[in-house]
Amino acid sequence: MLEPVTNEQEGLSQRIAAELRRRILAGEYKPGARIRQEELAESFGTSRIPVREALWQLETEGLVVLVRNTGAWIAKLDLADCVEVYKIRERIEPLALAESIVHLKDSDIASLGQIVMEIERDLEVLSTASPAAASASALDNFLRRDREFHLFSYRGAKMPRLKSMIERFWNTTQQYRRANSSVLGPHGHKIVSYEHRLLLDAITRRDVETAAHLLEDHIRRTRLHLQEHKELFGG
Repeated sequence: MLEPVTNEQEGLSQRIAAELRRRILAGEYKPGARIRQEELAESFGTSRIPVREALWQLETEGLVVLVRNTGAWIAKLDLADCVEVYKIRERIEPLALAESIVHLKDSDIASLGQIVMEIERDLEVLSTASPAAASASALDNFLRRDREFHLFSYRGAKMPRLKSMIERFWNTTQQYRRANSSVLGPHGHKIVSYEHRLLLDAITRRDVETAAHLLEDHIRRTRLHLQEHKELFGG
């Protein structure tokens, strides 16, 4: 029988989950890396119970894989898995955006415009820095803001199950988005900025059909680029 979780342990498990989530999304853990609960418990100064609860939470988010009586690993995809996820995203995210646009406030769209400008600054830094001096913080900022732009654009959709599914897919592909962004190059960065601008324009005009088509193409372009760089998926 598993030991019951106390309120104090539940609060601690949420804090552990938040920190592990940050580390995973920031690329501090590599896909497929083993997670040792005993080491985490020691590093957080706690028992294994809140660590176990945190890992269960992260598994529901698609960030961790738990194998009964074996252990826990950072979620990992092979190329075929990633292509499948992106093909699904090409269908469901345009639906989320179409459902969202009619409910977005003018202030929401203004926030999206601000995020787009911040993304462009991040990409400018990445494009102008030499490989040796490429700013890790600029890449982190771009990945965070790119995620924020897209997920924020879906906020008006009255479809919580769909949005939860989309966020899980973003979690499981985060490491590969990071790797893909590192090999885009200045030309690829310009395309990303251009597509974001086109999306923002369609959203601002409340042009549901155009926005949905643009988003589908935007996601497909990333999938095709990933398929050209199989080396990003390791052995």
